Amino acid sequence: MLDQHFRDLMAGVCAPVTVVTTSGDDGPHGATVSSLASVSLRPALLSIALDRRSALLSRILETRRFGVNVLSSAQEDTAAAFARRGLDRFAGVGWSSSSGLPRLDGTAGWAACDLSQTVEAGDHLLLIGLVTHASSVQVAPLVYGYRTFGTHSRFSSRPRRPIADHIAALSS
Repeated sequence: MLDQHFRDLMAGVCAPVTVVTTSGDDGPHGATVSSLASVSLRPALLSIALDRRSALLSRILETRRFGVNVLSSAQEDTAAAFARRGLDRFAGVGWSSSSGLPRLDGTAGWAACDLSQTVEAGDHLLLIGLVTHASSVQVAPLVYGYRTFGTHSRFSSRPRRPIADHIAALSS
């Protein structure tokens, strides 16, 4: 009973949708992950959590590197494709190698990470990544909440004032 109540509680917590990737001798690998969190600014650290049974987890533990593709609101199909089992998740998805890791096209953000630490966390393993490269663009991110994909409700509608206006407002 607690399991279902906990699932329902966490369903209401919006989470960023990412595709975590790595690459090995047998090619690129990736999976949809919604547990991305910032850990530290100095050094730049982030965390993800992967199920202990995950094939991606075993590959990351071997390579000690992973990429984090923060999906844009237009990439719901990509999130669904990388969440499925038993098919080539990279088929029909634009990607390239960046820092030696698979980087998906059209994402809102990207980070290349070296595996810094692992933490036992129940049926998951928490991976702490040392960020070696990061980039982003200001597009609406894909989020997951109440078991559905979406984006921040006012992200695309909020007015964007030029930076000069912000500077002028501070100097008044």
